[in-house]
Amino acid sequence: MAHYAKVVDGKVVNVIVAEPDFFDTFIDDSPGAWIQTSYNTRGCVHYDPETRQPSADQSKAFRANFAGVGGTYDRELDVFIPLKPYPSWVLNETFEWDPPVEMPEEECTWDEENLSWKLL
Repeated sequence: MAHYAKVVDGKVVNVIVAEPDFFDTFIDDSPGAWIQTSYNTRGCVHYDPETRQPSADQSKAFRANFAGVGGTYDRELDVFIPLKPYPSWVLNETFEWDPPVEMPEEECTWDEENLSWKLL
């Protein structure tokens, strides 16, 4: 089984699990395209689903991130970009969002109004 994202005008609107040959007979006349996504890929790295450590075979890492509804697909770069969590966060070189202030090791939550981390 594989995961596929329905992309309409660069936006991910749906994600499904299907066999690749499903699309041989599937008729979808709605706008957009179905694009395969890697469930175990995050930040341009493929993770072993059993150990959650980077896989020995990084050829499985494609399209930078697993597609999520609300995220975007950049056709030119052929990457999925997650939904931006806060306006102040910036996209990094592995197509993940970084806060403007490094996250502390303690459990915390982001305070967008003050652009800082709030300890829980």
